[in-house]
Amino acid sequence: MDDLTARLSWFKTVILPHEAALRSRLRRVCRPGFDIDNLVAESLARAYTAKDIARIPTGRGYLFMIARNLLIDTARRDTIVSLDFVADLDMLRADDSLEASLTARDELRHLQAIIETLPQQCRRVFLLRRVQELSFSDIAAQMSLSVSTVEKHLARAVMLVAKAMSEREEGSFDRTTRRAGQPTGDRRPGVGVRR
Repeated sequence: MDDLTARLSWFKTVILPHEAALRSRLRRVCRPGFDIDNLVAESLARAYTAKDIARIPTGRGYLFMIARNLLIDTARRDTIVSLDFVADLDMLRADDSLEASLTARDELRHLQAIIETLPQQCRRVFLLRRVQELSFSDIAAQMSLSVSTVEKHLARAVMLVAKAMSEREEGSFDRTTRRAGQPTGDRRPGVGVRR
């Protein structure tokens, strides 16, 4: 069997059967009007041109990973990236459990809420650096600031985000501890704490 025939046979048996599942998942993840057919075709084309096909025994995960990476590239090219869209990209992971996906999406939404509370300059620097992956000098030029000011804004934003995330974790730890058998008392407004 020559190389071309072996590649075609591999593609038909390992990759192509998962096209419908990928298309279905993309319909749920992508915004209305997104060119899903083009993304599926590009994903299939990239899968077909894989260098070492012998190392790809499971086509579903490989095809979904290609589509996910293409969506991330598309999001990076857009000027505004919605964190909801990035959270929905996690649905393209073929092997993740539903609970892990829901937890990751919840954490991203919480992070988005934290980011929205940051001071305007800090928020903008944080998003330009962490989401759009711009360099400090590019951010400084875009915002008409010095590089050291950009670094200070980013440091402040990271500190505020970390503080808010740790407060959230401490709050969830307290709720877990209370559920484990400690008395909570009556917390209704105006009643006080009764045990």
